[in-house]
Amino acid sequence: MSVWAGTRRGAAAVCCAAATLATSASAGPARLMDWPELLGRPLPAPTERIAYGPGPMQFGELWLPAGTGPFPVVLMVHGGCWLSSVATLGIMNYAADDLRRRGIAVWNIEYRGVDRPGGGYPGTFHDVAAGADALTRIAADHPLNVGKVVALGHSAGGHLVLWLAARPRLPAASALKTAAPLPIAGVVSLGGLPDLEPEAARGVCGDGTIARLVGVPSAGHPRVYAETSPAELGVGDVHRSFVAVTILCLLCLPFFLRLLPRAGAEVSGHRRALATGAELEPRPSAD
Repeated sequence: MSVWAGTRRGAAAVCCAAATLATSASAGPARLMDWPELLGRPLPAPTERIAYGPGPMQFGELWLPAGTGPFPVVLMVHGGCWLSSVATLGIMNYAADDLRRRGIAVWNIEYRGVDRPGGGYPGTFHDVAAGADALTRIAADHPLNVGKVVALGHSAGGHLVLWLAARPRLPAASALKTAAPLPIAGVVSLGGLPDLEPEAARGVCGDGTIARLVGVPSAGHPRVYAETSPAELGVGDVHRSFVAVTILCLLCLPFFLRLLPRAGAEVSGHRRALATGAELEPRPSAD
């Protein structure tokens, strides 16, 4: 049994215990916050905005904890149906600030959605890849430990962080292939969509959205999902450096970061299975 297989039940137990303690510590019954209430709260501010490319949407925001570091790093990618009109990186500010206060640095990247000039295939993927790879350069001037980066994404961002971790498996002739992709030690996919083809058939995010994301079949790009869908690149049956997980509370992330150095064995299973307390089929997100 692999180290991760032997400890993932413990990780799930810690997550549940943390969530229970957080709930029991509150004064009175909790009430779920609605969308306007969430976005109506004061928005925390990042430490610094840094461009990773020349375009107006090719930038990220760095969230540095107090102290001297070097700090562990979470690479964060927002969701919103791959549509910039639905959401931008600011939707993740609350989560980024929470991690920063826990001593974890965050690199939260923006990217062109399919509804922006140059977005879709290959532009959206090029943006996310360039944003991720910029961490190596940024770490030269900031107290970051990029040796074991954890990528966290929500909804469409969950798909994109899974894709980032699977980039080493891209075909050599792929237009999305890069020479030295940033190594991703682990993935937290919150409501992500690892298998795009069936979601496109279901019309997730509106008819045609995923088609715009994956591109039109052509002589150089005949199998549109082969380069763009994490399931086609082997999610759930991957090499030693890639552990894909779905976690529902950010309280678990500091524990997960501590676990990574011990999680060296391969996670295997059905190509759509994600490793968590049990192997679960991912539930699609509507946003």
